[in-house]
Amino acid sequence: MTSPGNHLIEMLPRKDQERLLAECQSLDLKLAEVLIEPGEPTRHVYFPVECFISFVALNEGRPSLEVGMVGSEGMLGEHLILGESASPFHAVVQGPGKTLRMARSEFLKQLRLSAALQRVLRRYLYVRFLQLGNLAVCVHFHQVNPRLARWLLMSQDRAHADSFHMTHEFMAYLLGVRRVGITKAAGSLQRAGLIKYHHGFLSVIDRSGLEAAACGCYAKDAAVYDQLMT
Repeated sequence: MTSPGNHLIEMLPRKDQERLLAECQSLDLKLAEVLIEPGEPTRHVYFPVECFISFVALNEGRPSLEVGMVGSEGMLGEHLILGESASPFHAVVQGPGKTLRMARSEFLKQLRLSAALQRVLRRYLYVRFLQLGNLAVCVHFHQVNPRLARWLLMSQDRAHADSFHMTHEFMAYLLGVRRVGITKAAGSLQRAGLIKYHHGFLSVIDRSGLEAAACGCYAKDAAVYDQLMT
């Protein structure tokens, strides 16, 4: 059996993997495609393979701050594990590419059938709780420059590439800051030779330098995931 390309699925025993994959549809998601709106019933869950997705909290009915990002290390729709039919967050495709999609009813059936799937996803949900708490600390205490460096590292990890499509407007939207702040921070990172931004594409030039420029939250998030999910 070829690798499904999603770490959560790969953690399952082979029999459970095969049963789950048989009910998944492979499709390509487009940049800025909205997958879930807060408060609306969730019809599908997603196991990203090449794409990555942002969770965005609303402020007075408008998207205002990214509160999570998921790529091939996780899934979208984990609130269903808790018996909740609707997500509290807006979910938008940040990086286009392949995903595995499953209908909500089939996903809940797979949960009932597989104790291993329940264990993996409950552990993943706990990791997400820890990372959300870490994000709250990051937003409150850290400046835009190290936050942007952290966010670019997270994006690169999930894009599985050094270059990816990104605009200053989109970065400002996801980080919850004014566009001028993002322009200034990105310019600083570019002058330092860490990134290159040109015509809507951002390239990471110096990965180790970007890690040094990022706040410690990036390493903390990675350590939590590695400890509990590997």
